[in-house]
Amino acid sequence: MQWADFLANQAATHSLSPEQTAAFVERLKTENSGKNEAKLASELNIGAAAFKKRMTEVYDKFAQSYPELAASKSRGRLEKLRACLTAKYNGGQDAQPTIKEIHQNIPPAVAFEKFVGREAELQKLHQQLQTSRQVAIVAVAGMGGVGKTELATQYAKQHLQNYQGGVCWLSAQGIDVGIQILRFAELKFKLIAPDDWELADRLRYCWQNWQKGEVLLVFDDVTDYKKQVQPYLPPELPRFKVLLTTRLRFDRTLPQLPLGVLKPLAAMKLLKSLVDRERLQSEPWIARKICKFLGYLPLALELVGRYLSTEEMQDLSLEKLLKRLEKKRLEHEAVAKANPLMRYEYGVAEAIALSWKQLDEKAQGLGCWLSLYALADIPFSVEWIKDDDAQEFWEKAIAQLQKLHLIQCQSKGIYRLHPLIRQFFQMKLDELSEANEVKTAFAAKMVKLAKQIPQQPNRKDIFNLNPFIPHIAEVAIHLSQYLSDEDLIWSFTGLGRFYEGQGLYQQAEPWLQQCVEKAKNRLGLEHRYVAASLNNLALLYESTGRYSQAEPLYQQVLELTKRLVGNNHRDFADGINSLAGLYNSTGRYSEAEPLYLQALALRKRLLGDNHPDVATSLNNLAAVYSSTRRYSEAELLFQQALELRKRLLGDNHPYVADSLNNLALVYESTECYSKAEPLYQQALELTKRLLGDNHPHVAQTMNNLARLYESTGRYSKVEPLYQQALAICEQTLGVGHPSTMMVRGNYARFLRKA
Repeated sequence: MQWADFLANQAATHSLSPEQTAAFVERLKTENSGKNEAKLASELNIGAAAFKKRMTEVYDKFAQSYPELAASKSRGRLEKLRACLTAKYNGGQDAQPTIKEIHQNIPPAVAFEKFVGREAELQKLHQQLQTSRQVAIVAVAGMGGVGKTELATQYAKQHLQNYQGGVCWLSAQGIDVGIQILRFAELKFKLIAPDDWELADRLRYCWQNWQKGEVLLVFDDVTDYKKQVQPYLPPELPRFKVLLTTRLRFDRTLPQLPLGVLKPLAAMKLLKSLVDRERLQSEPWIARKICKFLGYLPLALELVGRYLSTEEMQDLSLEKLLKRLEKKRLEHEAVAKANPLMRYEYGVAEAIALSWKQLDEKAQGLGCWLSLYALADIPFSVEWIKDDDAQEFWEKAIAQLQKLHLIQCQSKGIYRLHPLIRQFFQMKLDELSEANEVKTAFAAKMVKLAKQIPQQPNRKDIFNLNPFIPHIAEVAIHLSQYLSDEDLIWSFTGLGRFYEGQGLYQQAEPWLQQCVEKAKNRLGLEHRYVAASLNNLALLYESTGRYSQAEPLYQQVLELTKRLVGNNHRDFADGINSLAGLYNSTGRYSEAEPLYLQALALRKRLLGDNHPDVATSLNNLAAVYSSTRRYSEAELLFQQALELRKRLLGDNHPYVADSLNNLALVYESTECYSKAEPLYQQALELTKRLLGDNHPHVAQTMNNLARLYESTGRYSKVEPLYQQALAICEQTLGVGHPSTMMVRGNYARFLRKA
């Protein structure tokens, strides 16, 4: 046996931790005999002090077997330990039974120090195998490429000393497993049962006469437990341990060790073991992006690492490789074919295909459908399906995908796809003749959800719609070509509303800008959706205080709407209302008032007196009257708007809170503080409940209430409200927004006065 394998086994025998084992093996390797500890520590990516501490712990554990180590000075312990282990390796008198005396057929494995990121799994696997009283059947399950076989191989090699009765490695996909067991017994133990016996009797003979000591049987790549494992299990004696590797998920009667992808740091460590350290250090962020793109899958990371290490790819930058991977995905040569130096015979797509082939048509179809969702949690519940047969159809498809670890269940009705599995499913979808129809149906489904996002979403709306936002965005970015003209702008508009309604204007703006471009490019400049998109963008500019950018857009909208539908249309009323709002925000009240009056008259004529848009017009016109100190007229209209909004929208609506705040503002302006205060308090409570504590509308009402307390001499209540309002405005609107500057000015004035 090789010296490195011997060291790994000695580490297991002396119960070294994974960290101690790594330091021990690195220190004792022959080629490292002349290297100092600092150099070895850097190769393990740890500090010199940490390396020294681990080796001290190693010496202490080996001192239990070699007392002379305890008496040695610190400088001589390494040489003494090396001498003891060398004597044992060469079969000295003090040597215990070594690996040469333990029969095994374990396949080759990577060097222990290159097997990274699975230390915890190795420990847990050993614990599970050792604590079972009967046959310990531990399924190391997971998707293709996570390293199930490599984990089993490393475990068998590192814990070989624990299995004096031998380690028998069985390929479930090879020749009959029973024959493999008979051949092992014949070659290793000279056990030959009569040929005329039945296979079960011959196996029983082998088990009864098997070499003494604990035995480990490894069934690799099990796809059918009843056929490949169950008939060949040894008798239920504690000394026989059974380990399975499988892509399947068994029921809970079998102890299982689910194996997922690597952690980000472990993925980088694996890449570092294959690629020059200096090369990765020159592009560290790109290296991390490559690991993330590959979904931290060990197989993919090793393929890419070996690809980068080939002579012809020495000058290839990581950035260029990432761009090529993003373009060609699973078809790129870096991940498509197994490297000749690797024991694994498949590329990533081929590895996933092994599981894909075990799915029936409905499960394959569901996989293709799920691949259209974004790389985020996927809400997919079948409970809404009323037909029992249809519900059962989808439940079975989900179960198949889960059984083969092709989807991960995050919680009830919530699933997630690995990035590379998603790519594979998308490739399979594109091979279907009905691919375009599937994509069209998916895009339409997401648009239907986007249309449910209200102009002013409340907290409940946001909570309910939040799981779907990444998938609506996926349609907007990648599948907009599958949207009908009627549905084109809705994914962008819905996303804009979702973020803008929370005061997250920076997140909303790109979606509204893209909406304008998409509408113009597909529908042309003379289209009502172009006008609607421009209007939404102008509203956002106005909300963020960019009035000079908003005004020309509003004017374009008004001119375009007039050309398309004339001046006796609801869209035209919306257009003049929006432009009037801008004039009001910039103090141009004489220009705002006639437009608001025109919008109100037009809306009443087209929509009737009992419509939310009419209430909005009443509210807006009242705001102009309030700003021009026509308080009696403003009060009357604000009251009408409040009553109408309550009747049409209910008491729990953001627009009702807006009306309460506006009416309170009139009362405050006329020094009717006893009337204003309860309205401000109602507005604040309602706005917080509906929109959350950190919304610009909350800050506005806090500012107003603080001003009222200041006017009535209740100074202890003033400063906390101004502070909270200012913090919210700066966070959501920015330090230069007009509302932020107004609150800051009010607060500064109060501090000077105080």
